Amino acid sequence: MNNNANTQPKVRHATQAGRFYDGNAKRLAQEVDGLLTIHSHDRKYDKLAALIVPHAGYYYSGNVAAAAFAAIPEGKKYQRIFLLGPSHHEWLDGASGNTGFDYYSTPLGNVKVDIETVRKLVESDKLFSYRPEAHDREHCLEVQLPFLQRTFKEVPPIVPIIISTNDYAKLIQIADRLKPYFNDDNLFIVSSDFSHYPSYDDACEVDYNTGKAIESGDVEQFIDALEKNEQSGKRGLATSACGELAIATLMLIMDGSCEVNHLLYQNSGDVEQPDRSRVVGYHAFAMVRGEQKGFRLTYEEKRTLKNVAKESINHALDGKPTPRLLTPTANLKSKCGAFVSLHKHGHLRGCIGHFGEDVPLHEIVSEMAKAAAFEDPRFNPVTKEELDDIDIEISVLTPMRRIQSIDEFELHRHGIYIRKGFRSGTFLPQVADEVDWTKEEFVSHCARDKAGIGWDGWKDAELYVYEAIVF
Repeated sequence: MNNNANTQPKVRHATQAGRFYDGNAKRLAQEVDGLLTIHSHDRKYDKLAALIVPHAGYYYSGNVAAAAFAAIPEGKKYQRIFLLGPSHHEWLDGASGNTGFDYYSTPLGNVKVDIETVRKLVESDKLFSYRPEAHDREHCLEVQLPFLQRTFKEVPPIVPIIISTNDYAKLIQIADRLKPYFNDDNLFIVSSDFSHYPSYDDACEVDYNTGKAIESGDVEQFIDALEKNEQSGKRGLATSACGELAIATLMLIMDGSCEVNHLLYQNSGDVEQPDRSRVVGYHAFAMVRGEQKGFRLTYEEKRTLKNVAKESINHALDGKPTPRLLTPTANLKSKCGAFVSLHKHGHLRGCIGHFGEDVPLHEIVSEMAKAAAFEDPRFNPVTKEELDDIDIEISVLTPMRRIQSIDEFELHRHGIYIRKGFRSGTFLPQVADEVDWTKEEFVSHCARDKAGIGWDGWKDAELYVYEAIVF
């Protein structure tokens, strides 16, 4: 807000009109309205918290973008809209909030900037700053504005933020500063395209992997998916998501509090045919409050459990009693099973778990960490000297469910537990990611190699499935 009433408001003029979208107001309104009409009967989400929207030219990604904006409930009032996106031109090693302008302009008119909120963020943390060069030529936020202008009768003030750092600790800090604003009064919109420049078929595969990771709501799964895509050797793949840093920030802000709904996927090859040798992928997602399903752990709870596991091993090596967790959350006091796996230089160094639902989770993790380090009969006990080289992976298990047929078993999603008489064995869900087995081979290997009842022993055994939260 300007202190001097005579001061002219500062307007960031459109830089992408006539490039990413039509520069004529009438034609632009008709184009956006036409795209939104395609999705006029799509589901609206009353508790919508955030969207992920592409930012390519409307010719290529407009249909997918419209699917995202169509999810906004009609007549919904927001106090402000946070626009988060990547920097395509400048490296910031932090976040830049645009305090330089009172309005953003498009051919459809001006959109007000919530300059007070942007300034509070910039003044609150050294990771936030105002870097004009991050905003001057940047298209990722601007291209969202015409959709907002045709979706809302009056567009709520925007909070434009460009995020540009690959330091995970800094992303956490940025997310922590934004988290107080992640409430019913505000809508968050993250601007991102997805795979850049692989072939059509490779883009579909890569973008599927990335999309499923985002749907999980787990930022670590998202980061793992990006790394696996990068290592896949797909020809021409420059990135899996140009807005990966903004997406990761949003996922850290959500911290398991929202259900992620996938709305639509297309890539530029669906528009520009027949040449599909070099395409860009586009996803639309809606994050909805109060619809999370099943047992979830927040980022902080996962980090706490990792510390519990490491400290339990450390104290045991020093001959000290296991430290007590003084203020466990309700989730950490939940009684559920868990496995702790230790890896050294990528190789298994110990793995022990407990299925019972009779001990609080934080205590189970503490005990299983020590058991994996010192009691796994396949390995020598862990020594103090190698502790720094050991990575800890924790799998928190959901309650087991009896199945009558392996038709009910989903490879990669479910773990299998087989029991026959006094013999039993299990494979965690992630084992399927490490082998190239069919569903029947997965169960048969578990029966023979883990339960010791033979290759076909599962056919007359008790079968149970469960899921795992792995971190």
